Amino acid sequence: MSDEKNLSDDLNDMLGDAKKGAKKAADKAKETFEDVKESASEFTEGAKETFNSVNSDNKKVLAGVLAIVLGPFGIHKFILGYNKEGIILLAVTFILGFITCGLGAGLTGLIGLIEGIIYLTKSDEEFYNTYQVGQKPWF
Repeated sequence: MSDEKNLSDDLNDMLGDAKKGAKKAADKAKETFEDVKESASEFTEGAKETFNSVNSDNKKVLAGVLAIVLGPFGIHKFILGYNKEGIILLAVTFILGFITCGLGAGLTGLIGLIEGIIYLTKSDEEFYNTYQVGQKPWF
């Protein structure tokens, strides 16, 4: 009988230790989550400030480089505020690219390359007047 009581006491002690360990782990996880949440919030605010402070000259360079590097995804169109055209490039890349075994993606990549070169070779004033003021979405 005393062996059963000792075993019961040992099990209760182990259960208590497990509860304490679980509580410590939960507290640590909550603390880590709060730190990550705070860091993510700071990063998001910084990214918003940076993106909102991009002037036309920086948009020219940013849009040009993104058009050359990631042209098929239309990110350069979204940077310039041409959401419909960006969605068209994405759709052609993925849908037509899937149907034609990549030919659609190659076509949008070529479009991105051409647009990137055009963006980067225009003067700042010409880029601003054409794409910011004139809202010319293609080439």
